[in-house]
Amino acid sequence: MRVATALVAGACATPDLVETAVRTALSRAGLYRAEQLLLFLTRDFARNASAAVVAAARAGGCLQVSGMTTSGLLTEEGWQLDRPAVAVMAIGESENSANSAWLSFTGQSRLPFDWVSNTGGGRPRFGLLDQGASCWQNARLCAQGRAEWQLAGLRQGAPLISHGLRALGEWHTIGESRGYDVLQLDHQPASDCLRRALPADERQRLPVHQVVALLDVLRPGIPVLSANADGSLTLAEPLLPGQRIRWVMRQSLAAEREMQQLMQSAVNLENAPIFGLMFSCIGRGPLFYGGDDLDLLAFRQAFPKTPLLGAYGTGQIVPGTECNQLFTNAAVTLLFEETHV
Repeated sequence: MRVATALVAGACATPDLVETAVRTALSRAGLYRAEQLLLFLTRDFARNASAAVVAAARAGGCLQVSGMTTSGLLTEEGWQLDRPAVAVMAIGESENSANSAWLSFTGQSRLPFDWVSNTGGGRPRFGLLDQGASCWQNARLCAQGRAEWQLAGLRQGAPLISHGLRALGEWHTIGESRGYDVLQLDHQPASDCLRRALPADERQRLPVHQVVALLDVLRPGIPVLSANADGSLTLAEPLLPGQRIRWVMRQSLAAEREMQQLMQSAVNLENAPIFGLMFSCIGRGPLFYGGDDLDLLAFRQAFPKTPLLGAYGTGQIVPGTECNQLFTNAAVTLLFEETHV
């Protein structure tokens, strides 16, 4: 199998920019034409996404073109957030396999209802949600703003999920709640409980936008929406008395260390991945780390010769034990090997 990526930026979002990116990826892979193209475009292409996808299919010589517009792009070369850009992966000389991996992209505001189940008639899904995005598969725009794509001839290792969260103290029991408001935790006002758990320099300003509540370490956290005058906290989901939660806080240093550990744990000197995919939150990357994407840097250090394609969105789709889940503020990395290896 031959795989390569390209990241091309320009002054205008034009089909010519897409053609340049596809031809660059083909050249790097040593391919005359691609069997599959995974194409991500910045939102600058929203008005002429159809023409851009047709240009990719023409330049790549294939109709297996899937992807979406996103808030930002990345490859092993670098990242782009603030100008028209194209990120593409060209795949050739692959083999068909019944056990191939599936990717899912959507521009809807939440995970589509029929994508939630990953058992029975459903399937485990990995991918990206970016609200308002355009999606395409088979070189055609999808009317419902959702696309599915099977990566033929490839198998996927365990997902590497960086939550980027620092634990704040121990678990607490909800003593009283009302709808989305948690009134008491461990017999004290909920906001006082949170304040005591925070680092000393954060207690006065109570940074609720950085704090989430965990019910389970394997499930997405529940954002804290506001701290109220009566000492209660409003969460994004209703909780019941008796449930236990743990406060965690988004922190760049914790995220950086977690990502480095995840990447290093996945290194296998005897069987390097063919390529990787990274689905990151727009709240991470350069905006989170102060000007550079340290998640991307961790991948480069662990896999310096591995092609990588990725994008920034508002939600990351990952299978759970019972259903597919939508994470936020996470970075999900998938590593792929050929099925016959």
